[in-house]
Amino acid sequence: MLRYSYFCRIVKEFFPYSLESGIRNLGVWQKKIHTTAKRYEHEAQESTDETKAQELDRSQDCDSKVMDNLHIPVMVNEVIHCLAPQKGQIFLDMTFGSGGHTRAILQKESDVILYALDRDPTAYSIAEQLSRLYPKQIRAMLGQFSQAEGLLMKAGVQPETFDGVLLDLGCSSMQLDTPERGFSFRKDGPLDMRMDDGRYPDMPTAADVVNALDQQALASILRTYGEEKHARKIASAIIQARSIYPITRTQQLASIVADLLQRSTHIATKTFQALRIFVNNELNELYTGLKTAQKFLKPGGRLVALSFHSLEDRIVKRFLLGISLTERFNLSVRQKVKQTLQLRSDQENEEEISARTPLMWELIHKKILTPEAQEIQDNPRGRSAKLRAAKKLRN
Repeated sequence: MLRYSYFCRIVKEFFPYSLESGIRNLGVWQKKIHTTAKRYEHEAQESTDETKAQELDRSQDCDSKVMDNLHIPVMVNEVIHCLAPQKGQIFLDMTFGSGGHTRAILQKESDVILYALDRDPTAYSIAEQLSRLYPKQIRAMLGQFSQAEGLLMKAGVQPETFDGVLLDLGCSSMQLDTPERGFSFRKDGPLDMRMDDGRYPDMPTAADVVNALDQQALASILRTYGEEKHARKIASAIIQARSIYPITRTQQLASIVADLLQRSTHIATKTFQALRIFVNNELNELYTGLKTAQKFLKPGGRLVALSFHSLEDRIVKRFLLGISLTERFNLSVRQKVKQTLQLRSDQENEEEISARTPLMWELIHKKILTPEAQEIQDNPRGRSAKLRAAKKLRN
């Protein structure tokens, strides 16, 4: 059964600032989804039956493959420097992954408590294993950013508890390198892309999206979340291809994009990014995660965020600068930020300062940090990383 009820719900929660007007026409989308359901399921069943045995064999080896493809943490030294862990402090790693950053914190200072959150069941399993090695330090939690507050409160964690919070955003290597998860076009696999894996049966897969939505909706997704300049052409090619046969495999989709643009399958990177962000509701989740981090950090506590594309970085940047996500980030906005920073240290303008929204964060670095050349050479996947860090000033 396709996961359309959940699909319609996450569409309704999209950020207004990032959407084209057509993408919010939910009535059209919902009708299209339901009228497509039966035909898609019937046609997809044939190709599913052909590969089901292969997928079962692959899934049996999944755990061993994951351990061979653990995520290499990015900018570890910079993260540790910004968090500056001290004896007796409490931290929250909101994107545990395979635990690279968590282990680095423990290596720097073992006398800490560290809550390890991840929405991926595989990552959670790794966190549980690590918690058995460090029972006094590690607290493993399974959930999305939007569920973090509830999980923390249930665990007895009160607001203003943490000395540091880390977010290492994007897709991990162990997700990309596991074909069964459907995140990458490098190896063929089911077109899935759900970071929660099978935890929510009603959650749509990327295959559901490309087979159910109309051309305008698909183009809006590709343009908005992949910043794909060929969005209309690619959406049209997807519609044409699926009229012949359902699109259910990663390399099948990658080939459609590559054949259209007459390039290698790498040209499909932005298409895959857009679908992944859409399926996992990543931008809403990120914004909710930042608000949760702010609520649970102590005054003076440190927030460190690693982003890997402009959409993520833009949200983090605006959040730290106190700029509304619905406001166009133009020159006048940047001038307002500079003026606010200048006025904070100008005693003659106290009345004007009080009329402004107070800043919530003090940036640890004025400019973003990026990986060193040697790290990029050792770990090319981290080349696009951008690190922003700040201290919380107040609630």
